[in-house]
Amino acid sequence: MGSNNSNPDPYLLSPDGVLKNLVGADSYPELARAEADLCHARITQLEDHQLVAPTRDSYEIKGLHKHLFQDVYEWAGEFRTIDMRRGEGQFFAPYAHIPRLLDNTLSELGRCNNLVDHSQNDFVTSLCRFYDELNHIHPFREGNGRMQRTFWSRVAFTAGWILDWRPIVGDELNESSRAAREDQNMIPLYTALSKCVRPIRP
Repeated sequence: MGSNNSNPDPYLLSPDGVLKNLVGADSYPELARAEADLCHARITQLEDHQLVAPTRDSYEIKGLHKHLFQDVYEWAGEFRTIDMRRGEGQFFAPYAHIPRLLDNTLSELGRCNNLVDHSQNDFVTSLCRFYDELNHIHPFREGNGRMQRTFWSRVAFTAGWILDWRPIVGDELNESSRAAREDQNMIPLYTALSKCVRPIRP
């Protein structure tokens, strides 16, 4: 991830990209392993949906991130305070705009009845649009992908669908998200998400 700030990235432990963390990791592989293990355990806990209330607003988004990453980052659940981008791509939304953009996006989700009563095609089409918006907002310094997958899995379940992310492999989701935003091409994202969606009741 790149930063748009002239000041040093306050989240970094070292210049090679290791983030300050609560697990004592001082290398990226060590941090990635700890993050994956601890996050997986916290995801399992979220099978109890009441651990983080399904409010479908910024409180749920922040609550999910805090729950998933509370063992790894002191700032879990707090919006980022720097501008950033992935590699040399376009910047994500300016950090100062995150609260407003997130409220707008989730209010629109509510007006769409949280994707309830959609056909499968309409559900995936709408999911692509909202996934792209939330990915562009990118509320947190790290962990946006796992938070977002967790959030949309909860939305999908309430709407009568299962989101199984396992068919998406490698960098497919990142690349399809880049194409959606930078190339205005939603087809790769639609293709990726279509592989994940199935009805709760066949």
